[in-house]
Amino acid sequence: MQNQLTNMERAEVLTAALPYIRKYTGKVVVVKYGGNAMINEQLKQQVMEDIVLLWLIGVRIVLVHGGGPEINDLMDRLGKKPVFVDGLRVTDKETMDIVQMVLAGKVNKTLVNLLEMKGGKAVGLSGMDGRLLQCVVKDERLGFVGEIQKVHINPVTDLLDRGYIPVISTVGCDKSGNAYNINGDTAAAYIAGALQAERMILMTDIAGVLRDKNDPSTLIPRIQLDELPSLYQDGIISGGMIPKVECCATALSRGVHNVTIMDGRVPHSILMELLTDEGAGTMLTRPEPRFDSRKDGWE
Repeated sequence: MQNQLTNMERAEVLTAALPYIRKYTGKVVVVKYGGNAMINEQLKQQVMEDIVLLWLIGVRIVLVHGGGPEINDLMDRLGKKPVFVDGLRVTDKETMDIVQMVLAGKVNKTLVNLLEMKGGKAVGLSGMDGRLLQCVVKDERLGFVGEIQKVHINPVTDLLDRGYIPVISTVGCDKSGNAYNINGDTAAAYIAGALQAERMILMTDIAGVLRDKNDPSTLIPRIQLDELPSLYQDGIISGGMIPKVECCATALSRGVHNVTIMDGRVPHSILMELLTDEGAGTMLTRPEPRFDSRKDGWE
């Protein structure tokens, strides 16, 4: 039987969200979007609805997106096999052309259009626009894969100040104008840092950081940066989670208040994270200052 909320229950839900709405109104929240949440059409619609809802209540949302599966699909149709080294796509000139077409073209404009259809105001950018993401070669073995050298954030802040949702594809360029493929999580971390964002949210394909990677019930809800070495040593953070956590640490070191890794396959996970007590996923924060009675006045 379908669960139906009464008008009173709906009102109570909205009232419970009020403190969180007050907290985030006027604040910058950067969302990195990709993976299965982008492939599944129903989930994509829900994510766009959530972003527009947050925008309507005054949150200054910035959407940074990837598009790996779409890139692989086009490469497959063109008879070109993807190659990865340490989780990063080897990007020769032909692959870079494909990446630019898919990310800055198809995926970016599709997301902008969806946000507009849901009632938002959105403008698409790539990291090449206004030299937003200025890069150098990350590793000669990877070809046109960029390491971010500088972020020129003005195109993003200008759009935010004019009331738009910036939608950013992770294609950057060097001083000579050569295009580079940039890891989406890394790009989001640098952009969030340049904006001094209140929050950064990484939408992934798992619940967050798990003590047992095979048991979702072992989710670690909160981690401080000074706890990371022991989690690495114990093998709790390993494999593909390592670069994601490192991106979170980068964002925090650049001034982002806190970062959450969450499962983008869960409907409305962004709203659960920002507008409820329970939240969703694993939140990473800087260490809380410890009180020293000798310096802070207690005897």
